[in-house]
Amino acid sequence: MSSPYIVAFDSPAESGRGRLGGKCAALLAMTRAGAPVPPGFTVTTDAFEALLDGGGLRRAVDAALSGPAADPAAVAARGAEIRRLVGEGPVPPSVASAVTAAYEELCRTVGCPDAAVAVRSSAEVEDSPEASWAGQHDTFLWIRGGDAVLDAVRRCWASLWTDRAIIYRAAQGLPQRGLRMAVGVQQMVDARTSGAAVTVNPADGDLSKIVVEAIWGLGQLMVSGQVTPDAHLVDKVLLTTVRTTVSPKHQELVPAPDGHGLVRRAVEEDRRQVPCLAPPEVVEIARLAKTAERHYGFPQDIEWAIDRHRRASAGTGATAMLLQTRPETLWSRRLRTPARTSQGAGVSSIVDTMLGPEARRRDLPNGSSRQR
Repeated sequence: MSSPYIVAFDSPAESGRGRLGGKCAALLAMTRAGAPVPPGFTVTTDAFEALLDGGGLRRAVDAALSGPAADPAAVAARGAEIRRLVGEGPVPPSVASAVTAAYEELCRTVGCPDAAVAVRSSAEVEDSPEASWAGQHDTFLWIRGGDAVLDAVRRCWASLWTDRAIIYRAAQGLPQRGLRMAVGVQQMVDARTSGAAVTVNPADGDLSKIVVEAIWGLGQLMVSGQVTPDAHLVDKVLLTTVRTTVSPKHQELVPAPDGHGLVRRAVEEDRRQVPCLAPPEVVEIARLAKTAERHYGFPQDIEWAIDRHRRASAGTGATAMLLQTRPETLWSRRLRTPARTSQGAGVSSIVDTMLGPEARRRDLPNGSSRQR
């Protein structure tokens, strides 16, 4: 299917973040690089522009944006009005039919007539090396059916004007007008375990380490801070685990029994205080994060999941899927210094070069790049 409104993740067409947004541009790039990305497609910023151009919506949105962003009550009122306009405005028939057709094609690809998908906002300005934008826009999980997917896409468009996004843009000195939003529609992974990995130690900026975080089920309970993840500190060169911290994990988010939406359930007693990743799985995820970093040339912050069904059918090992990758923004901006030449040799020389003088400074404050 050819449409200016749809770009599949495995498309050979050249499309940058201007049409795909930051999140989807990364998924397209990593798919091309051979990373295990679940199949999906992007509803491009062209579709968003078509929405705004219909029925005078753009003028109404611009009018609603007038006024200062310092007053939280005024920001909330303007944001609510814009979201109402976007929610009630008609989606152009050409856009609606393109999204529905793309979802049906994805269902055929994965062999399920009503495949569950994640519908993720992918703003043009998000996931850049300067600002992650993580958590500013909306994501909807375990969505089934063409009509439900189209509704979730519309809600992602509207989330460009959440109160938090408007305030964040104001704090960053970014304009409120002329923004564009793409949306990613990606096959859901029925996650036995999921989490994140960052290719720099968030605690001290050590570039020779990868931190892998993991919980049972889908990762949203970790993102929201409701479940503390296990944490594995991995040597980036040797891919050996340096330290593991196991946390009690009392809840998990899993698909609802009827296959629509998600439910929270208690984790069985015998799983609560044991690692939810086996050692080979930690290595596999660290290697996946390292692949993303090598592709982009600077530290990455990835989200991943292990499909319980793929692991069972494979019989050995795990199958970690890359759900998204974004630049790590906390330490990367502090550590942008030219690599120095080391006089050492072998692994010690590699590590010494990777660390550099700035990465070894101990007077830097502790912190975390986890802002999802």
